[in-house]
Amino acid sequence: MAPKSALSLIKSWRGKRGTPVDSVETIHHVDAFTDVPFHGNPAAVCVLRHPRASQWMQEVAAEMNLSETAFLWPQAGSYILRWYTPALEVDLCGHATLAAAHVLWQGGWAALEEEITFHTRSGILTAQQSEMWEECIELDFPSEPAEEAEAPKGLAKALGVKPVFVGKNRMDYLVEVESPQILCDVNPDYAALAGIESRGVILTACSDQKDCDFVSRFFAPQSGIPEDPVTGSAHCCLAPYWSGKLSKPELFAYQASARGGWVRARMEEDRVILGGQAVTVMRGTLL
Repeated sequence: MAPKSALSLIKSWRGKRGTPVDSVETIHHVDAFTDVPFHGNPAAVCVLRHPRASQWMQEVAAEMNLSETAFLWPQAGSYILRWYTPALEVDLCGHATLAAAHVLWQGGWAALEEEITFHTRSGILTAQQSEMWEECIELDFPSEPAEEAEAPKGLAKALGVKPVFVGKNRMDYLVEVESPQILCDVNPDYAALAGIESRGVILTACSDQKDCDFVSRFFAPQSGIPEDPVTGSAHCCLAPYWSGKLSKPELFAYQASARGGWVRARMEEDRVILGGQAVTVMRGTLL
């Protein structure tokens, strides 16, 4: 027989008949930038009734042990949104924002035709169902172009590459290499990369496939993430870079991690419209 405490937990999970959805704090495991489970980039999304302490959110993110956990709660017709890695809070995250919008629409917190507004540490971000890209969610994000910069000591050696270009924005280093094959073959020295002062390092190359404009990988041991599967915020840097090089306002990109994922990007002045799909793998209740 289960202990009394365990029986109490089981009953609390079942809930009471007629309990409104928004009276329960839920957690969702979502694969973003893919429409196939177990691909793309997994994120946890916690839908809260009210703000929680930063320390509590950090502990939940560490418990989930995914590259990002998103926390959101309602505020005057919009949502506060914060993102945490298992180690720290970050200023911008694309795939967890995509996952958050997906959860709000799928769970009935927002109507499908409704644009969702998020208040974040990177300003106001919006999400809507795409009219241009079939079955895609569009995220309106700030452009984060990289300025050409001197490579920090040890960067090229840690990646094991000879860079074609090195740039830096407010968050990451951007490193272009000669070919997708070089990019795919990179096996970084993560301990050395962790010593580079930045959120992470974006590695990229021009695609050699006609249905893809560029490929990338993203390493962030500095933020507790050795390699991120698909990084929406990195495309806020990649999109303006490749849009300028290829003279294309709209791009289709592949992040060549072990899980892999596709990202659409469209430049609109100082904004980047990111497009992607998402699929829920698991949902539960926060106790």
